[in-house]
This record gives sequence, structure tokens and C-alpha cells, in this order.
Amino acid sequence: MPTETRSAPAAELVPAATPAASASAATAAPASEAKATSSPCPADMVFVDTTYCPDVELECLKKEHNKPNKIIICHEFAEQAQKCKTELRRQRYCIDKYEYPNKAGAHPPVMVDWYDSLAMCQEQGKRLCWESEWVAACEGPKKTPFPYGYKRDPKTCNIDNPWYQPVLKNIYSREAWIQEQELFRLDQSVSSGEMPGCASGFDVHDQTGNVDEWVNAEKNYEKSKWAGLKGGAWGHVRNACRPMTVSHEPEFTYYFVSFRCCADAASDAAAEADPTLWRPPPQPTPKKLHAFSRGWTPKTRAPHQPSVPQP
Repeated sequence: MPTETRSAPAAELVPAATPAASASAATAAPASEAKATSSPCPADMVFVDTTYCPDVELECLKKEHNKPNKIIICHEFAEQAQKCKTELRRQRYCIDKYEYPNKAGAHPPVMVDWYDSLAMCQEQGKRLCWESEWVAACEGPKKTPFPYGYKRDPKTCNIDNPWYQPVLKNIYSREAWIQEQELFRLDQSVSSGEMPGCASGFDVHDQTGNVDEWVNAEKNYEKSKWAGLKGGAWGHVRNACRPMTVSHEPEFTYYFVSFRCCADAASDAAAEADPTLWRPPPQPTPKKLHAFSRGWTPKTRAPHQPSVPQP
């Protein structure tokens, strides 16, 4: 039986709100970070019970304008408590420790769209993560902008690898051998857990870098609609916990796009009585117009895959 959460954990954020809001935030702070004798999650998932700020203020100390991608990359954030511009809420849920198939040493599949990702999660009795669930797991109990701290570090996670020009007609070729050859040439992923330092304070691995991960967006966007991509991939992009890409349709597939799964935690009476507990909306389930795909996974180490030093 799941262990009851009898009290709410201490809030880790500094809300920039009224005293009344601060008082409610203290109530909101969940108890997740304490060890339990029995987890409310399946054995292969991490239990997260924490506070989350929907609108946070972060101070970037070192910025870079990335012209090719038209984005701002932050290399270092101020080491200070997050300033929350809204009231904190409690997030209580389960998340896969690794990218799908959620096994140490396995490779996440790429060339999957949002629909494919959801279908593979549902096969396991799970669902796709909501963006705030993904972020809360990434920031950890200390609410750091990167899962490992405040400074961007390509030695800790699989990021900042060189860019190789993709041949799009080959990536999307209907000839399996042509597509396989191109995906193998471009692949710079590493195995799940291969870079052990790339883990959050909740011990959720490989969230920033390696592959982009599909999530459910918490508001609709013009192009991506109900979907978003989190974490960035192995290149030089916004590999931090908060940014999300919303410039691709849910049908989008690419050579570094994958996913991980989430699930609701087992019900707990004390948690359900907490007025700050966030209850995720129903999982979006639009119909896919085309055939489902399980994507592509490398069978051997690709020529450009990083060589990760063994500890």
C-alpha cells in the first residue's frame, strides 16, 4: 500500500507575492522529498512530490545570442532562490527515471511524433508528462535552472556537440536503408544513464540534452497546439529546465526527437485534501491521421556519438 503523505513539505521557493500568498505557499509545500517505505509509483518510476512555480523569475548572468537558431542561451544563472511571480502549487506524480524505454543502458527512439510517444506510454499504463511535471523533476528539490546546478556544463550532460548538415530527403525517405544510413550518420545520442552526472536532485536522468522530449503543453500554441518539446538535444541549444520549443506540429518527427513517460501517483487522502495540490487536466487524446511508428534506435554506436569517459 502507498505510504500516506501526512504533512506538506517545506517550500523551497521565495514567492514575490503578498504575505497572504506566502502563507498559502507554505501550506503548499509538499513532502515529497522525504524517503518513504513504499512508493506511490511503479517500481521503474521516480516519485515526485514538490512545489512548483508556474511563473518564475530567473537572473541570467551570462547570455549568448545563438543566431542560427534565433534563440538566447543562458550559460550561467545567479545562485539564488527562485522568485515566484505567482502562488506556488503542489505537484505530486510519477516520472520515468530515463528516456523511453526507461532502462539504463538503452537508447531512446527518435523519429517519433507526439502521437507515437503517447501511444507507447499508454501501452505501459502511463501518459505523457505535462510541461510543469517535466520541469519540476528537472529542477529538483533545490529548484536549479539546470538539473545539475546553475552553470551550463557540456561535460555533465550530452550537449554542445558539433552540428552536421542533415539531408532531409534522406531523413524522411520511404526507403528504410536510406533513412537508416542518414540517421546513423547524424546520431550523437548516448545511452540512458551513460552520463551519470546528468541527473536532477530527484534522480531523473538525461533531461537536458541527448534528445528533445515531447510533453503536453499547458496552454495551446498556434503551431504546436497541445504539444511541446523539452530539454533540447545534443547540440548547442537551450538545454535548461524551463525553455520549451513550440514551433513544431504534434506530427513533427526528427532525428533527435524522443520522449519519456509520466503517470499519476497513487491516491493519498492527505495530499488530496491539500488546497494547493495541482490536478493535471485529462491527457489530450486527438486521433492520429497516419500510421503509428516506434521510431528508430541505433543498433551500434554511431560514428559521431560522443565518447563518454568511464568513471
